[in-house]
Amino acid sequence: MIEGLQRGFLATSSGSLGAETVASQPDLVAEAQEVLASATGTDKVEPGVIQKFIEQLPEKILVLGVRVLLAVVVFLIGMQIIKLIRKIVRKSMDRAGADKGVIQFVDSFLKAALYIILIFTIGTSFGVDAASIVALLGSAGVAIGLAVQGSLSNLAGGVLLLLLKPFKVGDYIVDSEGHEGTVTSIQIFYTKLLTIDNKQVVLPNGTLSNNALINVTGEPVRRADVNIGISYQADIRTAREVLLNVLREDKAVDKTREMRVFVDELGNSSVNLIVRCWFKSEDYWEGLWRVRENCKYALDNAGIEIPFPQMDVHMK
Repeated sequence: MIEGLQRGFLATSSGSLGAETVASQPDLVAEAQEVLASATGTDKVEPGVIQKFIEQLPEKILVLGVRVLLAVVVFLIGMQIIKLIRKIVRKSMDRAGADKGVIQFVDSFLKAALYIILIFTIGTSFGVDAASIVALLGSAGVAIGLAVQGSLSNLAGGVLLLLLKPFKVGDYIVDSEGHEGTVTSIQIFYTKLLTIDNKQVVLPNGTLSNNALINVTGEPVRRADVNIGISYQADIRTAREVLLNVLREDKAVDKTREMRVFVDELGNSSVNLIVRCWFKSEDYWEGLWRVRENCKYALDNAGIEIPFPQMDVHMK
């Protein structure tokens, strides 16, 4: 009997099934009647029902194929419309001077929402009841919330990061677990950092919003301290003047802020000085390295020794 049904469907798919074909194959109809009767638990199925079903089957398959094709076309067109909407929103927010992190967050959220609406719309075109979907989602809301509570926490954390703005795209941050790097993007659930050795670090927004972090470049200027030791025989006043000249001659040093050279510690082998100055955040590292190097050259030219650690041993 199963073989008889298979033969019937094969005949349907080839397009040769019609009223005349059914009439010319009474054994096929008889076998189909027996299968449906056993499946439904009845003793007999009216021959007209089987014949009508087989006659309407090609039309139903054609209608279903057209719907699937239209759904694919609508999905492809919807993708292009979504891209256009996202592009318009990004340009509008960019012209309005919105923060780059806010633009990235809104763009990713808008993309997810529009795709959900598109799929929901296509589903309703196949006869899916919208009210049933809403009721199903409502009844499953508790289970879904428990399953994705981590993601929801990250989503809420992303919103808090954009509202409170503890950092923005381009800032160099250090989190409570020691992860550090330059913020490259703030997404719906995660924030991406780029380390100085070009590694990408992905951090959950919930963790960043609920724990302490350091925004290294949050202010426009940063203070630099250079530790230098001079020998006990050297004149501190001369060393101070030599080191201050290094700061005065460096173009990146902020001259509007205090520049100081002071004694920090009387060490075992040296008098330890601190050379303190200020740089713009973007010039900090280059300026720090340059000042440290120039301090060494300046002390050498002035004949001031930077001693090695020494220890006096007295034997009896």
